[in-house]
Amino acid sequence: MLKLSMRKVQEILRLRFALGRSHREIAKSCRVSPSTVGDTLSRFGISGLTWPLPEELDDQALEERLYRLEPSPAKCRPVPNWTEVHREMRKKHVTLALLWKEYRVGNPDGYEYSWFCSAYADWLGRRGLVMRQEHKLGEKCFVDYAGDTVPIIDPETGEVREAQIFLGVLGTSKYTYAEASWSQDLPSWIAAHVRMLDFFYGCPEVLVPDNLKSGVTKADYFEPDVNLTYLEMAKYYGIAVIPARPRKPRDKALVENAVLLAERWILAALRNRRFFSLSSLNEAIRELLEKLNSHPFQKLPGSRRQIFEEEERQCLRQLPSAPYVFGQWKKARVNVDYHIELDGHYYSVPYALVKEQVEVKATSAMIEIFHGGRRVASHCRSYLRGKSTTAREHMPPSHRNVAEWTPERMASWAGKSGPSVREMALRIMGSRPHPEQGFRACLGLLRLSKEYGAGRLDNACRRAITIGSSSYKSVKSILEKGLDKDSGTDRAPSHQLTAGHHENVRGAEYYEERVKNNDESTDPGETLRPPSEGNGGGLSGAYEQGELFGTLFRGDVRDDCGPSMESEGGAEDAAAA
Repeated sequence: MLKLSMRKVQEILRLRFALGRSHREIAKSCRVSPSTVGDTLSRFGISGLTWPLPEELDDQALEERLYRLEPSPAKCRPVPNWTEVHREMRKKHVTLALLWKEYRVGNPDGYEYSWFCSAYADWLGRRGLVMRQEHKLGEKCFVDYAGDTVPIIDPETGEVREAQIFLGVLGTSKYTYAEASWSQDLPSWIAAHVRMLDFFYGCPEVLVPDNLKSGVTKADYFEPDVNLTYLEMAKYYGIAVIPARPRKPRDKALVENAVLLAERWILAALRNRRFFSLSSLNEAIRELLEKLNSHPFQKLPGSRRQIFEEEERQCLRQLPSAPYVFGQWKKARVNVDYHIELDGHYYSVPYALVKEQVEVKATSAMIEIFHGGRRVASHCRSYLRGKSTTAREHMPPSHRNVAEWTPERMASWAGKSGPSVREMALRIMGSRPHPEQGFRACLGLLRLSKEYGAGRLDNACRRAITIGSSSYKSVKSILEKGLDKDSGTDRAPSHQLTAGHHENVRGAEYYEERVKNNDESTDPGETLRPPSEGNGGGLSGAYEQGELFGTLFRGDVRDDCGPSMESEGGAEDAAAA
């Protein structure tokens, strides 16, 4: 037995249990054999499921419930004598249901009623017979576009555009609807249906469209695929869609006749008129349409409007409280950043669906994303190209934490360790082209409070700010060397420092501390020897070259323990050295 897609299975269940259609009608609508319809409904009954289906049941779960047990192979069944059946059908009051019951009495293991009717219709088709179509009240509405168009002139540019004429005809009363639109694309097709149903004040049970691309995506003789948006509109109004068979104009004879009447009553009447807007053309069509529907039949009593008002209108189903909102369906693949792209904008989906294919329904105000028949995300539609709309619940836990970081929050976290820590965090983020580039350095700064304490960290940040530093490494170096404990942390403002000084310059205090350590050392090899007489520099000791330059630079940086060398003659000593 053919295994159907879950979308088609749900359509079979909807037509059967929500709309009460017969197996034969369902088979025509879904373009499957009646036996396949029967098998699907049988599996549904065995599965223990109920209609409507539970909301939490997705396509995969439905498939497992329906196809986990394969039915036993079909037995060889006797085929009825169709010539005898046809002879009996000519008799008065004889129906196919009666003949099928008589067939089953003699053949208990014979075919079901839906197959019996379908096979008889196929047999008639092979004989080339024409069956007169008798439509029930409120059952069918035939829709199509007229072959001819109407020219509309742009009053500003003089450009001529051709307007398409949409037509809809009810099966019993022949009550006709017509309107003009710019094209036969999907939005125009759906909008015309919505206005047509408002014109009828109700919904028929079945829509019979031709196989144009807006209504049928795959015009196959046996199994056409109905456009998803068109199918959704039909579900919204509780209507079944049964496309006409390709190259079978008798399946839609009413609408073909309506096209002919529209061309005679409307297009021919407008042939000498010039239109400069679509609205003026539709206004003229409404006037002529009123005459067409009120015109008496030639061979039947009454008119289209009379039969519609007296008989068919009461048989139409009630319209929903609000008209259908057009939504276009597309397929998309979830990118590694758990977003899908639609018209240049990016919308988030749950991160677990990365690299999965999803279906997207896009209306003018809303975006809905479905996976496996279940809605997984919805967003307000945005038309900003290159931007993204992200829901926090769609993000992995690690990404949610990062998304909450802002420069203000980062500075607030740093302020809990002290005002200088907060100022240093602001300096770090301000020194980067983008504040986010400084987040990691700020986090490293905050981690130092766990090792050294908030008080020492605040002192170290104050010292780093004083010397004009704006880096995490500078603060860490100050803490590692214990320079934050120095009581003389007040230094000259950064604007007084020379341009050559930065956090990589050791400074005078580094060499003072080294001299002090050498004086206290007991290792003769590490003790600095006094200078020889007559060094000519006036310095109190002999220093290595690096220490000498460090001492000379003290005059620029300013020693914490005394005045600068320039005020004590240090410049002369340096020059002499």
